[in-house]
Amino acid sequence: MTSAQTTSPKPLLLLGATGSIGQSTLDLVSRLPGRFRVAGASAQRRAHELVQLARAFEIPRLCVVDGAARAELVREAPDLAPRLTAAGAGGLLELVAACPGATVVNGLVGAAGLAPTVAALRAGMDVALANKEALVVGGPLLLEAARQGQSRLWPVDSEHSAIAQCLRGNPLQEVFALWLTASGGPFRDRDPRTLGQVSVAEVLAHPTWQMGPKITVDSATMMNKGLEVLEAHLLFGIDLAHIHVVIHRQSIIHSMVEFVDGAVLAQLGAPDMRIPILYALEEGAHREADLQRYNPVSGGPLTFEEPDPARYPCLALARRAAAAGGGAPVVLNAANEEAVAGVLREELSFAEIPRVIEWALGAIAPGRIASVEDALQLDAHVRARAREWVLARAR
Repeated sequence: MTSAQTTSPKPLLLLGATGSIGQSTLDLVSRLPGRFRVAGASAQRRAHELVQLARAFEIPRLCVVDGAARAELVREAPDLAPRLTAAGAGGLLELVAACPGATVVNGLVGAAGLAPTVAALRAGMDVALANKEALVVGGPLLLEAARQGQSRLWPVDSEHSAIAQCLRGNPLQEVFALWLTASGGPFRDRDPRTLGQVSVAEVLAHPTWQMGPKITVDSATMMNKGLEVLEAHLLFGIDLAHIHVVIHRQSIIHSMVEFVDGAVLAQLGAPDMRIPILYALEEGAHREADLQRYNPVSGGPLTFEEPDPARYPCLALARRAAAAGGGAPVVLNAANEEAVAGVLREELSFAEIPRVIEWALGAIAPGRIASVEDALQLDAHVRARAREWVLARAR
């Protein structure tokens, strides 16, 4: 009998339980009885779904961030009301405080994930982080919080999980470069001159991954890969000039590490987010699980291509913000979030996303980020300005 079977179930706090990362994590909880239990869960607006999860997984602490949706939950399931925290951003912090010792799975979308992540790390709670925007907006703050709390930050993005696995046992001074793989999204073969006419349905038709709408749009622009360049720089301490992006259509190689002697290690696997989530929950160990497997014989050829700068201008914008440092990544992220929201509301064309971001990077002085409050204040300011830009274009 393994040690994983003899210990009590590991408590998990799921931030964003009704999203794709939360659902994948809950699938693991169901598949691996006795390994994990859900100590707390949050949802933004999907109150009815959270009620179902609370009953199915006997979750003792809950948070619905949206106030109207929280009231809906109380009306639908008054017996669950005592388990609820307050609404709003403060409710997420209350939820973190109510689940001491739990491993946090942060599947939130956007900069809203920053404050609860910092709070959890400071409290000594390990965090499995799928919320890449939190690291982009407040990377140094997260790393310092982890140091203060003696806690660990486990990357859940398949790319950074792959890098962590390839680096296991290898000192950083032996690393020459990181290679982040990207599917290229739904427009990898589309003429860049036609991207102003694509529909929202086309934008959301990702060729290999099933994800939430925001990250699916980011995959189409490859802003997700730009954010991941910033993440890799922060997480692994590799210079930006030695972090490369390559299009890999099959999404089988999740990233590669190139060493100073020319050796390259790659991590391969089926495009299944449950695999990197489980690796994080098991604290960097490979444990037995009945998950999708990759067969190199039947899997077909693996191909690699250079990203086309004309098709993916967001990649260069992300590198520009990363090189500038300070608050520039906050400006990048906030402008992107507002532009993506505008596309999803059909107020903005897909091709205008990089234009919003480029305008924000040039028009808004980022300043210095010394605290979570600094980051969130700048985030709110940029959002308001970018929203005005989007509305002006929509008229």
